[in-house]
Amino acid sequence: MKATELQIINFLQAPKVQFVIPIYQRNYDWTISECRELLKDIIQVAEENRASHFIGSIVFIHDGVYSSSNEVKELVIIDGQQRLTTINILYVALYRFAKENGIANDANMVFDMFLTNQYVQKETSKLKLKQTDRNGDAFKAILYGNEKSFPEYSNVTENFTFFSGEITSENFHIILDGLNRLIFVEVSLERGKDDPQRIFESLNSTGLDLSQSDLIRNFILMDLPPIEQDRIFESIWSPIEENAKDLAKKTSLVSDFIRDYLTLKNKKIPNKNKVYQEFKILFRDKNQDGFYQELEDIKSLSVHYRKLVNPSTVADKQVRKELEYINRLEINVAYPFLLQVFEDLENGLIELPELVSILKLIQSFAWRRFIVGLPTNSLNKVFMTLYSEIDTEDYVESIEKALMRKGGSSKFPTNDDIRLALKDKDLYNIQSKNRSYFFELLENYNNKEYVDTSNEAITIEHIFPRTPTDEWKAQLTREQFAEFKDKYLNTIANLTLSGNNGALSNKTFQEKKNMNVNGNEQGYIHSRLWLNSYLQKLEEWTVPHLEERFEIIYERFLKIWKLPEVIVFEGQSDEEQNIFDAEKPTFKKLEYFIFENNKVEEDAIAQMYFYVLRSLFKKNSEVMVSGQEILKITRNQTDFREARELDNGWFFESNIDSNTKFSVLKKLLTLFEMEEELIIKYQTGSTNNGETGTAMIRKKYWLQLLPLLQKIKLFENINATKDPWISEGAGIACVQYTLSNTKSCARIELGIISSQKDLNKAYFKRLHTNRNQIESALGQEIEWQELPNSKMCRIKIELHGIDFLDEYSWGIRNDFYTEMLPRFKNAFHPYVMALK
Repeated sequence: MKATELQIINFLQAPKVQFVIPIYQRNYDWTISECRELLKDIIQVAEENRASHFIGSIVFIHDGVYSSSNEVKELVIIDGQQRLTTINILYVALYRFAKENGIANDANMVFDMFLTNQYVQKETSKLKLKQTDRNGDAFKAILYGNEKSFPEYSNVTENFTFFSGEITSENFHIILDGLNRLIFVEVSLERGKDDPQRIFESLNSTGLDLSQSDLIRNFILMDLPPIEQDRIFESIWSPIEENAKDLAKKTSLVSDFIRDYLTLKNKKIPNKNKVYQEFKILFRDKNQDGFYQELEDIKSLSVHYRKLVNPSTVADKQVRKELEYINRLEINVAYPFLLQVFEDLENGLIELPELVSILKLIQSFAWRRFIVGLPTNSLNKVFMTLYSEIDTEDYVESIEKALMRKGGSSKFPTNDDIRLALKDKDLYNIQSKNRSYFFELLENYNNKEYVDTSNEAITIEHIFPRTPTDEWKAQLTREQFAEFKDKYLNTIANLTLSGNNGALSNKTFQEKKNMNVNGNEQGYIHSRLWLNSYLQKLEEWTVPHLEERFEIIYERFLKIWKLPEVIVFEGQSDEEQNIFDAEKPTFKKLEYFIFENNKVEEDAIAQMYFYVLRSLFKKNSEVMVSGQEILKITRNQTDFREARELDNGWFFESNIDSNTKFSVLKKLLTLFEMEEELIIKYQTGSTNNGETGTAMIRKKYWLQLLPLLQKIKLFENINATKDPWISEGAGIACVQYTLSNTKSCARIELGIISSQKDLNKAYFKRLHTNRNQIESALGQEIEWQELPNSKMCRIKIELHGIDFLDEYSWGIRNDFYTEMLPRFKNAFHPYVMALK
C-alpha cells in the first residue's frame, strides 16, 4: 500500500488511465445538496487564493503493471467513487459550457485531458471514467449532448443539470482554477499484495471517518499559530472533552453536547450528522474576541452538561436526585434548555429551590404525557424554544405558563386527562426504567424513611393475580372477575410492591393479607410500604375496592406530578398541530411552522408550501418526479399558469388555493413517510394582556432598536433575537456589554462572564478600584455587583417604571439606551482595556 498526497488534476489527467467503478460498489447517490457544497468549496478556494483544499481520499487497486491485453491502466476504485464521479460530471458541465459558448481551447483541453483517453483504439477504453451500470449510460449521454436519449431519472443527469445552471462566463475560469487547487490522498493498493477488503473496512469504520466533534475541534484549532493552538486546546477544548463524557460508560459525548448547544443557540435541532456544518455556519466569521468569548461560553456550558449526564457529580443532594430521575426517564431533549437554566443559577438569576422546582416541573410535564400516551417527539419542539419564553423577573412561573399554553400533541395533560388515562393504563408491561421510577416516587412521597424500591427483594405484586385460582372465581361475581382479568389486571390500582411476591403468588386476598409462614410476616398486614396501607384495612378485594384505591393513588399522583397552578387566559393556547390534525387553512395565517425540527416564522401558507416542496425535492428528487399523480412537475415552464421553479430546472403550479396546498402536502408527506414532520401554528389574534407572544415582542423590540444603535456605531454586528437581552464584546475575552429588558426595567450592564470564577472576581476588583473615576466620567452612580456566591460579576445602570409590553413606552427605552450606552462604554473602556 502506498499513500500519496497530490492534486486531483494530476490524478485525472494521467495518460492512458481508466478509473473503473466496479459492479459491487453502491450506486452513485450524491444529490444536488452535496454538489452545491463541493462547488462552493471549489469557488471559495480560488477566490480566496488559498493554495489548496483537501477533499479526502481515493483508494484504488491496480495490477502493478500495464496489462498486455489492455491498452489502458485500470484503477479499480474501492473508496471515493462519489467524489470522483461528481468531479467528472462537473468537468463535463465545464466542457459543454465551453463548447456551447465558443471557448474552443478550454473545451478541447477539458475533453482531452480529463474526460477521455484520446489516443487509444478500443472504444471501451476511451472514457477515463468507466461505470458498469445505468450511470455509465447517463454519463455518456451528458458528455455527448444526448440527454434526450436517456429519459430515465438519474443523479448523474440531475447533478449535471445543476452544475450547468451554476456555470457562467464570470465563474468559468474561477471553477477551473479551484479544481486545480483540490488535493486528496491517493491510496494505491496492489492486487495480490494488499488486502483491499480489510483496508476498505478500516477506512469506513475507525480509519479516516472523523466524528462531528473531531471536525469541530479541527475547525477551531487548525488556522491558529502553534502556540495559540496549544493554549486554546489546553484551556478550552480539553476541559470541554473532559466535561462532555459519560463517566460510567467512559464514552465521549462531545458531539451530543455541541448539538445541544447549537439547539440552544439556534432554537432548532441539527441533524446528528450535520452538527459540524451547523457549527461552521454559526461561526463563519471567526472574529477573534467574539469567537473566543463564545468558546468560553461553550466551555462554561460544558460544566453544566457534565452534571446533566453524570448526576453523581452534583454536590446538592436534592438537585442530584432530580437529575437522576430526569436521566432515568431519558428526557435528554430538555438538556439544551437546562444548560442555560444551570448557567443562570451560576450567575445568580435563580436560587437552588427554583432550580429544583424547574427539574420537578420537567418531570411532571414528561411523566403526565407518558401516562396519557402523547408522542415523545413533540418534546423536541417544546424544549428547543422554551428558554426564549422565560421572564427573568418571574422565572419559574413564566416557564409554567409557557408549558401550560402548549396545545395539541405538545400539551401539558390536565388532571382530568390523567384520571381518564391512569385508571386503565397498563403500567406493568412498560419499560422497567419507567416502572421503577413510577413506583419509587409513588411509594416515597412524604415518607420519613426512604424505601429503596430498586432492591431486588422488592418486586411488583398483582393483588388480583395473573393466574387466578378457582377460589378467586368463587369469591367474585362473574362480571367482576372478567373486569379484573380483562381490564384492570395490570393497572396501578391492582398493583403493589412486596418483598414476598413468590410466597403470595396467586393466593386469595385473605391469604395475601395475613400470611405469616414461619413468622416471616409475608402478608400485606405486616408491610411498612405505603402502597399496602389501604389493603391492610380490607377483608376482600373487589372492583369497588379497586376503584377506591385508585382514587387514593390518583390523589397522591397529583401531589407528586403537579399541574402548575397558574392562570392562562383564554386565547393563550399555543396550539401547535400536526398538519394532518389541523383545521382547514381557509382565511387563516400562520404564526410559524416547524418542518423536520426547523422552526420557520412565516405567516403565508403559500411560503410554507414552497419551503416544504423544495425541502422534499432536495431530500429525494427521484421520489418527487415519480409522484406526478400527487404533484405535477416538469421542466417545461409553459405547462403551468403560474409556474414556480422547484429546483434545478423543474417547475410546478403555484396558483392553487390553500386547501389544495394542504392536500398536496399531506399526500407527499405520506409518500415520503414523514407524516410527523410538519407542525403548524396558526395565528390566534391579538395578545391578551401581553401574555402571549412575549418572545416575538422581544424580537420586535430589538429589530426597531438595533438600527438606532448602529447609527451611532454600536452593536453593529448583532442580530435581533427573542431573548430578553443582546450582548456584544467589550474588546477583551470574557467581558461584554449587555442590554436587557424586563417587564418594568431597562438595563445596561457590563458583565464579566468567563468560566473561571476567580478570574471574574479579580477583573471585578481591578475595575472597582477605579469606581470614582468611572462614575465621574458617566456622571452618575453605578450599581456594582460582585455576586460572591455566583460565577459572574455585573456592573449596571437601570431605568425603572416603564412597561415593556406597552409599545408606546418603547421610545423611552430607546432614548435610555441610545443616550446612556455610549457614555457607559466610554466611561469603562480605558479600564477594561487595561485588564488585558
